[in-house]
Amino acid sequence: MFKKFNAAEDVSSFNQAKSSVVRSIRAKLVEQYPPIEEFIDDIVPKKEAVHMIKCREHIELVAMKNEVMFFHDQRDENYIPTLRLLHKYPTILPRVQVDKGAIKFVLSGANIMCPGLTSPGGKMDTPLPENTVVAVMAEGKEHALCIGVTKMSTQDMYVTPPPF
Repeated sequence: MFKKFNAAEDVSSFNQAKSSVVRSIRAKLVEQYPPIEEFIDDIVPKKEAVHMIKCREHIELVAMKNEVMFFHDQRDENYIPTLRLLHKYPTILPRVQVDKGAIKFVLSGANIMCPGLTSPGGKMDTPLPENTVVAVMAEGKEHALCIGVTKMSTQDMYVTPPPF
């Protein structure tokens, strides 16, 4: 189902970022995720070496201390945190919650449909616009299940009828 990542084939370049690039990354992260501002010095320190790893399909990885911190899609300019970073700083992303029945399917790579979020076990507490990066939580679990991008606003999710 998923293609394995092979560094020899998938990485095209590995470079240390200039300090001006690091400043722009920090500014973009604070702009994109306002709650990250209080942790930005811990996540992307000013004096730390930041590496930009360019991969296929216009994807860049932002890494520090041999750990990937963010994925960067060059086409839409979004920085998406890794699940490991989200587990360290769980408040940096808005949350949505799926019901218990969706857990095994999401972990297998399935998309999350509106009924999984609007059912009694699902939650969408904060009104969110479309194309928002969110932490997907599972009913009854403490940590995030995955990170996703909303394809429609939360208001539209409540209005859209189920496809079946």
